Amino acid sequence: MSHMLDIALIQTRTPATAQGGLDHVSPLIRQAAADGAQLILTPEGTNFLEQRRDRRALVLSDEDQDVCVLGLQGLAAELGVWLLIGSAIVRSGHAGDDRAANRSLLIDPGGRIVARYDKLHVFDVDLPNGESYRESAGIRPGDAAAVAQMPWGRLGLSVCYDVRFPQLFRRLAKAGAEVIAVPAAFTVPTGRAHWETLLRARAIETGAFVLAPAQGGLHEDGRSTWGRTLAVSPWGEVLGVLDHDAPGVLSLQLDLSAVETARRSVPQLSHDREFAGPA
Repeated sequence: MSHMLDIALIQTRTPATAQGGLDHVSPLIRQAAADGAQLILTPEGTNFLEQRRDRRALVLSDEDQDVCVLGLQGLAAELGVWLLIGSAIVRSGHAGDDRAANRSLLIDPGGRIVARYDKLHVFDVDLPNGESYRESAGIRPGDAAAVAQMPWGRLGLSVCYDVRFPQLFRRLAKAGAEVIAVPAAFTVPTGRAHWETLLRARAIETGAFVLAPAQGGLHEDGRSTWGRTLAVSPWGEVLGVLDHDAPGVLSLQLDLSAVETARRSVPQLSHDREFAGPA
């Protein structure tokens, strides 16, 4: 098994329809594949970003009928690459709950979906600048973590707000994840304050590569996202960043042997202790 892995992180400014999402991201994925990427990761909300509930109801579909998901399965097969759809907004499939799932989908070079993960933690917040978000109003949170096997090692899955919950990342690392994906559509205020710091902390704590493809800029539905797609080493070093909001591709080569080196140097994953309290 090779320790070297060529990856690409895609930064997007996704439109408000699934066809628009597919048309927007496909050229960037083709560019990444042409540059030699074996694993390509896209952001949260790759298929569409639409927070207006009446309009979202018109474009929401089942996973197996979503125009963008189907198109990206075909594109992965055409290009012969592994592709992580950072997330697609699709019907959850739970009877009696009309909320969507915010779902990561890992696609193999045959175009098959080989792993799924529904975002565990949903973003409900009133920000100091007056912005308010109630992701739980439209998104049904998942209830299980996920680690997927790839030819180069194991990939842990998370989405956006999950990055604030280190216990999830520790579980992923203990399940063997050497690379952890954090596709996101971060708000501008929280992105400016916390984005890089959180990603570097999660990498240091787990001794894993953390790969964070992001949405960036002003979207059709009126939201603004932070961008700054980022890749972090297991030692917490920033390996690469798109230091802007515009759509683009960040291409890197990872030496996965750095995971073992970091975990030998600081063997924190084996040093958990049970403890009492606090009361």
